[in-house]
Amino acid sequence: MRKQLTALILMLVMLLCITGCDGPQPTAKPGNVEITMYLWDKSMTKELTPWLEKQFPDIRFTFVVGYNTMAYYTDLTDRGADMPDIITCRRFSLNDAAHMSDQLLDLSQTEIVGTFYSSYIENNRETDGAIRWLPMCAEVDGYLANLDLFSSYNVPIPTNYAEFVEAINTFEAEGITGFTTDWNADYTCLETMQGVSIPQLMSLEGTMWRREYESATNDSRVGLDDKVWPGVFRRYEQFLKDIRMQPEEASQVWNSVSGPFREGKIAMMRGTANDCVITNKLFGMNCAMLPYFGETSQDNWILTYPMCQLAVAEHVSRDEAKQAAIMRVLDAIFSEEGQRRLASGAAVLSYNRTVNIEMDDALRYVADCIESNHMYMRLASTEIFTISRNVAQKMMSGEYSAQQAYDAFNEQLITPKPSADDEVLITQETAYPYTFGEHGSPAASSLLNTMRTGTGDEIAIGYSNVVSSPIFTGDYTLQQLKWLMTFKTVVYRGQYTGSEVRRIMDWLVNVKPDGSNPVRHYNNIPVTSGMEYTVTDNGDGTYTLVDITVNGKPLEDDTVYEVLLLGEDSYLEDKLYCNCPMPEDLKAKREEQHVSGYNSYDCMLDGVKACGQLIEPTDYVTVLH
Repeated sequence: MRKQLTALILMLVMLLCITGCDGPQPTAKPGNVEITMYLWDKSMTKELTPWLEKQFPDIRFTFVVGYNTMAYYTDLTDRGADMPDIITCRRFSLNDAAHMSDQLLDLSQTEIVGTFYSSYIENNRETDGAIRWLPMCAEVDGYLANLDLFSSYNVPIPTNYAEFVEAINTFEAEGITGFTTDWNADYTCLETMQGVSIPQLMSLEGTMWRREYESATNDSRVGLDDKVWPGVFRRYEQFLKDIRMQPEEASQVWNSVSGPFREGKIAMMRGTANDCVITNKLFGMNCAMLPYFGETSQDNWILTYPMCQLAVAEHVSRDEAKQAAIMRVLDAIFSEEGQRRLASGAAVLSYNRTVNIEMDDALRYVADCIESNHMYMRLASTEIFTISRNVAQKMMSGEYSAQQAYDAFNEQLITPKPSADDEVLITQETAYPYTFGEHGSPAASSLLNTMRTGTGDEIAIGYSNVVSSPIFTGDYTLQQLKWLMTFKTVVYRGQYTGSEVRRIMDWLVNVKPDGSNPVRHYNNIPVTSGMEYTVTDNGDGTYTLVDITVNGKPLEDDTVYEVLLLGEDSYLEDKLYCNCPMPEDLKAKREEQHVSGYNSYDCMLDGVKACGQLIEPTDYVTVLH
């Protein structure tokens, strides 16, 4: 963690060349290289980011929790912002990222690229030979099987598609659901649709179509081919019939399926290797992963996808010291320990020849697929996710036949339609920087001030990575407003005494007696509105709460205040994160004040409607050193 206040001032330094966004600038520490890394999800802060800081004490990292979509980065750069030094994204395809190519470093000649299995790195090679994206370790996707059920009913473990269907029929005859899953999820629709046709998608015709699709631009869109994809929809139509899919199952979510699966009411469901391992560890099940079945056992495949893809901004090539430092960081991330840190206990495989991650026993029925390299990397562009769900859901309801599904999928690929999220809601007249200074982040303050105005509360407290980007001038659509917040959270509103407010801030700032630190990274310092507070930088990455005021006056312990609370609890409370649980009495009170059916996005939109703008920030924190 950081040793000086100058490191705190670096908090959330994303973009420093934004017109109208002048603000406190960080002071560089002699000899230190500064690297800004955007994270696709807060899960990367479990083990990877603290480990990187320990590995490289000479590098000053700024970790920002961004969004898991290329469109988020497109919006930043379209507004004139610089690309962060390192970016990560999980939902990825080359055509999603094609427009960013000139802003990203070509890594094809680096030593790190040579450590990858060629079949996987080639999926990321552009038509000019450049490789700008590196896939991090692989999630493994297939069918989860309750082996105890198979044993109890003397059902053989399937080794091909015919045996898979036979097993389903046997279980159904016993009153047990043979196969169902969380069909409401877009990734489930995408993965099962591709999963049942992997041999065809991996054929010469399939890979040629994929290369053409991945090389497409908005000016030359590529639809489905007429050789491989008609068969994909015929097989998917047959698959839905074979698993005895019922229309009412289309709305199922993970929790509504995983519970009955553990209870022995469902024999098989779609899931990842990590889902399988966790189910065994937490619930004592005898669960194993099965592949996506082909006609013979030689045609079985597992579907994989990187935990995320990583790229480096082209501008780092103009700074020799920074580029050298980033290459060291990449070597660490893609090392065996780095990938273990990234996975944080999840069951994964590696795309790198130089890394050996021991395979969990839950994967024993797909070991032959792994050994024979029958690992398909899903096609996962943003539009493919959305279209897969749209089309699959209508196949499940019986509205689409295989041919109608093909036609609809093709049409949506070629002629995408705007969504409600594309409607302009406000035109922002004033920009506020994301950069954190001695009195907080102007962008975070503006956002929370706007939200508190919308709800009419006296005090608002936001915690755990509230804001993810600067506030720009210009038009904002609903989607762009959502991107301002790091993630959607639940909202709590209620009455708290000043003493209770003080205890909440103690929970969010102070190191606990057991050494747990809620400010694991400096961008976790809480954002407040209607209330100001002072902290001391202890010089070791920790902070101590000193004083709290409300509109400049001392917080009164016996006074009752109307308080708005929003944030992500799991980050603060989970043992793998900060290990700082909220005091039980405060948590019980807060849970009673949960605003049902209302989230932080709704709260932000109400504030925008009330104010017409994202309003002026205030100095909500003072840092002493």
